[in-house]
Amino acid sequence: MAIIVDKLNYVYSDAGHQVQALQDISVVIPDGQFLGIIGHTGSGKSTFIQHLNGLLKASSGNIYYNGEDICHKDYDRKQLRSKVGLVFQYPEHQLFEADVFQDVCFGPKNLGLDRKQTELRAFTALRQVGVPEDLFYVSPFELSGGQKRRVAIAGVLAMEPEVLILDEPTAGLDPKGRDDLLDQLAKLHKERNMTIILVSHSMEDVANYAERILVMDKGKILFDQTPKEVFSHVKELEEIGLGAPQVTYVMQELKNKGFSVGTKMTTIEEAKVEILKVLKGR
Repeated sequence: MAIIVDKLNYVYSDAGHQVQALQDISVVIPDGQFLGIIGHTGSGKSTFIQHLNGLLKASSGNIYYNGEDICHKDYDRKQLRSKVGLVFQYPEHQLFEADVFQDVCFGPKNLGLDRKQTELRAFTALRQVGVPEDLFYVSPFELSGGQKRRVAIAGVLAMEPEVLILDEPTAGLDPKGRDDLLDQLAKLHKERNMTIILVSHSMEDVANYAERILVMDKGKILFDQTPKEVFSHVKELEEIGLGAPQVTYVMQELKNKGFSVGTKMTTIEEAKVEILKVLKGR
């Protein structure tokens, strides 16, 4: 069932002052959607996603998952976190076992699965995110940043969640590592019909992979549209410290130079098709 967020507010105290981090957020996230969330630092992105699996408790409002209000005092949040998995921006915060394989086994073991089921899930999850077998029994703290991130994702996948939330999963990765990781996530989304919520500073990442984008600013949702619709608001996005994918600016520059191209392209593939069409016309 969908995640339904109804008039969510979150207020915290900072040096004696009350700060409203989220303001009256209402949104429905359908099953199987690939959702992108963007916003400048401090816009409320991370605060919002930490409410979705119960890590933070709302000051007011409700969040429904599978028809149940996760904000209710009697709701089983441990069970929720086995279904709504969250991968933090800094993977080392989630790694603590002696080796990679034990680390990924931790989640399914805590679900009460037997050793055979636990190890099968861990093996499958590590393979899904592209961790080679020669790293299975290495300390997670000996891995590179990108490898740690893959292991952290595998640890959540091993619990077989219905929803996977990722906070800046490609931060610090080189372009190939970024594309490989996002391709793996897109494959999981397609094969498992898994709901994926991707928080990112990269306009390119959300344009390429998300079906829908939430733009957050000052604890509110500014836009809730398809990527093409969101990135048509270039001026408004720039005013809050964001922008459009680079290819959108390239197409605008070509238009300014006299080429009769469209300017609403948000991916390289779309731009290639448009440019070839114009060149053939000439």
